[in-house]
Amino acid sequence: MPAPLPTITPDQLCVGLYVHLDLSWWEHDFAFSNFKIKDEAQIRALRALNLKQLRYDPARSDCPPAPLVDNVTTPPVEEPPVDPESQARQERVEKLRHLRSRLAEVDRRFIEASQRIKTLNQTLRSRPEDAMRQAGAIVGEMVETLLGAPSVVLHGITGKAAEDSYFHALNVTVLSLLLGRQLGLDSEACHSLGLGALLHDIGKLEVPSKVLLKPEPLSRPEQQLLQMHSDFGLRMGQKLMLDDEVLRIIHEHHEHCDGSGYPRGLREAAIGRLSRLVAITNHFDGLCNPLDPRQALSPHEALALMFKQQREHFDEVALKAFVRVMGIYPPGSLVQLEDERYALVLGMNPTQALKPTLILYDPDIPKQEALIVDLAQEPKLAIARSLRPSQLPLEVLEYLSPRRNLSYHIEPNHKPA
Repeated sequence: MPAPLPTITPDQLCVGLYVHLDLSWWEHDFAFSNFKIKDEAQIRALRALNLKQLRYDPARSDCPPAPLVDNVTTPPVEEPPVDPESQARQERVEKLRHLRSRLAEVDRRFIEASQRIKTLNQTLRSRPEDAMRQAGAIVGEMVETLLGAPSVVLHGITGKAAEDSYFHALNVTVLSLLLGRQLGLDSEACHSLGLGALLHDIGKLEVPSKVLLKPEPLSRPEQQLLQMHSDFGLRMGQKLMLDDEVLRIIHEHHEHCDGSGYPRGLREAAIGRLSRLVAITNHFDGLCNPLDPRQALSPHEALALMFKQQREHFDEVALKAFVRVMGIYPPGSLVQLEDERYALVLGMNPTQALKPTLILYDPDIPKQEALIVDLAQEPKLAIARSLRPSQLPLEVLEYLSPRRNLSYHIEPNHKPA
């Protein structure tokens, strides 16, 4: 095993020294992370990184490091004017670092919420009171996040967290609360909406898993049994002494405004106000995340289908508000830019629907260091079209890695919208 390379301080840098930068490519302006210093300009750029120490390779260097000199005897050096191009790149690097940090925090919060929902489901039968307290706490925190910031940013979750089996309840809750906020619901109504969305499928605990998880089309008796989960959920909710608004969501989240839904075939006026909202978000998530992933629609396609072909099923005002919430290119959408590059939409911009945050495909950049771009800060870049996974070359699809299950979470945006 080779011995570790020695380290020096930035003051010891000199022309001819072979240095190693323990940084990712986006954190510096050099073509490579290890190279031989060729001039004073590179020394100034290295010192501008503000590293406490650097590694160097004696065997590949032309000279030893410069000796340490007392600061008091070092004459002041007049710094050259800042190169505008270098400064602009440094600003982009800083924005990228900040964006990655934000997205990592959103992923972390999603994992935490998903695990809490998993615990809730596991304790619903054995310790129902504990489960209800946990549900109330989860929804309360989400409502506080939504109503406590001028606006929020919706993100698609791209990490392994998105493959958790409890993502559906979390998706429907997040999207329902965003829709409720868009429609101006107050804190109390948002709490009922969130609790109903989180618990909308509790009746499926009474449906055999062989029916719930069957990827093939259900037989007529199996379909009837599955549809009974709305009635099962109502009875469970009554035993848990949930309030009437929450019970209505559990019972009515599959009702359609044109009377074609179940379990009672209600029409618009007879369906609860909050139930109509969860009917939209639940249906949308079902289109994007079916049991058979081959039948999955992109978020863009799902919105288009609901708005153009299924509009009569849903509350018209709420459906239009949902389109505004999700943006023209919802998180999770695969897109192609006007310069023909491919990208995956990560987060929507609450004030600029056509300017989301993207992961860009670039074969020259390692996948784990893929470039993340906020189109709101890149006026020269624009989306040309939305794509289905099958329309992308295989190497692009593997690089962008859209997950089988599409999941969402929110981030407070404390800047004025």
